[in-house]
Amino acid sequence: MIEKIFKLKENNTNVKTEVLAGITTFMTMAYILAVNPSTMTAFNSILGLDPADQMSSSGVFMATALAACIGSLLMALLANYPFALAPGMGLNAYFCYTVVIKMGYSWQTALTAVFVEGVIFIILSLTNVREAIFNAIPQTLKYAVSCGIGLFISFIGLQNAKIVENNDSTLVQFHSFSKETFNTTGIGVILALIGIVITATLLIKKVKGGILFGILATWILGILSQLTGIYQINPEAGVYSLLPDFSQGFQLGAISNVAFKLDFTNIYSVDFIIVVFAFLFVDMFDTLGTLIGVASKADMLDSDGKLPRIKGALLSDAIATLIGALLGTSTTTTYVESATGVSEGGRTGLTAFTTAILFAVSIFLSPVFLAIPSFATAPALIIVGFYMISSVKNIDFEDMSEGIPAFICILAMPFLYSISEGIFFGVIAYVVINLVSGNAKAKKISPLMYFLAFIFVLKYIFL
Repeated sequence: MIEKIFKLKENNTNVKTEVLAGITTFMTMAYILAVNPSTMTAFNSILGLDPADQMSSSGVFMATALAACIGSLLMALLANYPFALAPGMGLNAYFCYTVVIKMGYSWQTALTAVFVEGVIFIILSLTNVREAIFNAIPQTLKYAVSCGIGLFISFIGLQNAKIVENNDSTLVQFHSFSKETFNTTGIGVILALIGIVITATLLIKKVKGGILFGILATWILGILSQLTGIYQINPEAGVYSLLPDFSQGFQLGAISNVAFKLDFTNIYSVDFIIVVFAFLFVDMFDTLGTLIGVASKADMLDSDGKLPRIKGALLSDAIATLIGALLGTSTTTTYVESATGVSEGGRTGLTAFTTAILFAVSIFLSPVFLAIPSFATAPALIIVGFYMISSVKNIDFEDMSEGIPAFICILAMPFLYSISEGIFFGVIAYVVINLVSGNAKAKKISPLMYFLAFIFVLKYIFL
């Protein structure tokens, strides 16, 4: 049955490898179960809303877990790819801080914008528009996207573990250890660094599931540090207990506070259209970037640089966005952390299916999964960044008309903190540099690439 659905032999994999990859992917994505509710509902306190008007954080938790479960199942069954989905970071912040707080829309209207975006995405996916965009991007930029994502998620890992922190003069710096913070964020930094060494050692020794075991080992070291008093809890500093807390019980009915709360009152306003467009634009190219990057790393692209069965992958993403909005969460999208499962050998939808099951289970075991600290998953993200940056060897830097746009694309993702911005800059640079240098005809740049570059330039002018 499993072989018939996921074609394991055809993809040179087996059940054990796929399940382990799915678990690994889930472990690196589990943070969204804690981060998404707190991010999406931050406006409750900022705007001072009455309890009756607030968006329930426990409801958003349920919506997040269910949207991730359904989205990943769709990817497994419609596309048979090892890519997992969940409500996206960045888009949830846009939902809260821009749409609700800055523009003054209710959270119900913001969910409606996400729903409309999902409907448009489904139409674009069925009409091959998104697939055409994917196929129009040159192979060089696809390699660059993979590299850029590698640097991007490594940077996320460094930030999550507080190894890198803000600095007014240099923007970022290595963690500044002090007596006041050593037993809180400081010990987390040390444990993350130890976790990198553990994970690297396991991978060098070719231990199957090395990334997953690295996460668990780092978490266990954290628990031991807490029990011995080395690691001290300080909620104000964002440092929480590493032990599962079952005291709150399970709040399964909380989803009724956010599900099916759409408000179509303002859908004809210009601002609403702008909001939908912003969700649509960022999600489209974040998804394409993730598919390109992770698929390139897994050698899933064909000889023409195309991704077989991409329509199923894009349709899964679109349907998941629509369902997520109905459940009560921001845009659901394909996750770059899927690269951790791919690095563990995941090659089929069984990986995504496993991740989906774990998101479903997380509804009932949320205290366990929410206890996994970011410093434990950071080593996995950093190591996966190492895996993905290896695609740089496929870029022809001797040909500057290829190498310079690729470099700009790679550079933009971590420094602009956005996969989609990296794609925008890469496409614009590729078209403009080759056009100005007279190489456009030789490169056989497609009309769609010219159109994309034009649209991206307009985006920076008017948005």
